[in-house]
Amino acid sequence: MIAKLKKLSIDRAAIAAAIIFFTVELILVLHRHYSYYPSYSSFDQGIFNQVFWNGIHGRFFQSSLSSSESISVPIPEVSYHRLGQHFTPALLLWLPIYAILPSAGTLLALNVTLITAAGVVLYILARQRLDPKLSVIIMAGFYGTKAVIGPTLGNFQDLCQLPLFTFGLLLALEKRSWWWFWGLAALILAVREDAGILLFGIGFYLIASERYPWIGLAVCILSFSYAIVITSKVMPLFSHDVSGRFLVKQFGNFVEGDQTSSLEVLWAIISKPWQLLLEIVTPLGRTIQYIFNHSLPLALVPLISPSTWMLIAAPLLVLLLRDDYWALSMNMRFALTVVPGLFYGAIIWWSYNTDAFKLRLRRFWAFCIGVSIFFALTSNPHRALSFLIPDSFDPWVYASPLQQWQRASIINSFLAKIPPDASVSATRHIVPHISGRREMLGFPSLELINDAGEKVSVDYVIADLRQLQQYQVAFEDDRDRLRDLVGAIARLLEQGSYGMVGCQDGVIFMQRGVASDTSALLAWEGFRQEVEPILKQS
Repeated sequence: MIAKLKKLSIDRAAIAAAIIFFTVELILVLHRHYSYYPSYSSFDQGIFNQVFWNGIHGRFFQSSLSSSESISVPIPEVSYHRLGQHFTPALLLWLPIYAILPSAGTLLALNVTLITAAGVVLYILARQRLDPKLSVIIMAGFYGTKAVIGPTLGNFQDLCQLPLFTFGLLLALEKRSWWWFWGLAALILAVREDAGILLFGIGFYLIASERYPWIGLAVCILSFSYAIVITSKVMPLFSHDVSGRFLVKQFGNFVEGDQTSSLEVLWAIISKPWQLLLEIVTPLGRTIQYIFNHSLPLALVPLISPSTWMLIAAPLLVLLLRDDYWALSMNMRFALTVVPGLFYGAIIWWSYNTDAFKLRLRRFWAFCIGVSIFFALTSNPHRALSFLIPDSFDPWVYASPLQQWQRASIINSFLAKIPPDASVSATRHIVPHISGRREMLGFPSLELINDAGEKVSVDYVIADLRQLQQYQVAFEDDRDRLRDLVGAIARLLEQGSYGMVGCQDGVIFMQRGVASDTSALLAWEGFRQEVEPILKQS
């Protein structure tokens, strides 16, 4: 009876951990979204929202926003298929949910839900080998790692599905439920064209550990073949972005030219062993810090767990080789590819070292999780805590919740005037809120190819320049964007193609083919004079 009560108490602790994580993350991410705190992930959120919106209208994986980032089309097209940039058929699973409440906020809630559910499955997975107390603290470590907190506070993104599917696959492995195992393997591959790297790592572990070498070999062959076929044969049917943009951009340190393939990248890496070693260890400080941050919420156990290194070898290697500063950021979605292997490796290690789970270590572990949460939140991932934490201390940049919600009300008042079927161009952090439409661009882009195959200009323009003015003092990119957008608006007014129909607190609202409102034009001139000294800065 006492044992049953203890088990019930521990299960309640696991449920409480899931509820706390879900509630805190959801509140923070929705607050940032609806209060229009700027985030560099906002444009991607708009892309996913438009992809889902087109999906429930039968135009699967189409996006004019995604098209604006393609090298394959000179002018954005509404019928452009995003599958040429990222092959993500697993997103179809969530279309029925989005159809109930089609909005970017729904996707943010889905993002948090999938990550929360992954933690619950991890707890069940840990219980297959470990006692309940140890399983709960592993679950708490998952919810407390910066690699989970940070990406979840960003936008909805395809990789948020990986932890859930992967923990489910590993649970099926523990239970020897092979139908579930291969079904979830297929789902992992469907997440994204490069998700097979994580699956390859699991196959490598099954071979190296001699647990299921033949299954491991089949997993490696399946994941490798899938990635090669999808990137070299299927994705080019939609566009040439994977070969001419993504692979070149991510592995330009190994390949030359403006076109490549996944096999060519692989051969370039293998044929340059000294450069391979150099890329792995440099920058040494960031590499060590990255691995340490991943291991911290598990009390540094992954550092001494052979199983962990087998499981994370493939996805970690890819991140270390990428010619991308953000690849080693714990707040970016890529960090999620390493998380499942880390936690399963820790479970395996603890299954052979349960005697080490003593009071002193439990206290140290709790301390590590606390430190991980502290650094995760104080890094203000995706500016989700900008209502508490200044975006810059020197120089001081801080927008209070009152200021931000007042600006949000102004933006919303202008958005309410845009018909649901009108075409719009908007600045980045406004894009997600109105991307549930066929014709959508990021300002200053104005032209696109519609369904009739005609080049047209968007009907409305809405831009929040006050946000850029506020942040430019600390962020040079924002100063450059402010300069570009002010110039673009001035040119539109000079050409007479768009009229200024609203301007309040630096939020600009324009409509094509109408005369400017006198009061709005005066407000614009006042704002332009206000930012003129900034525009003249070098």
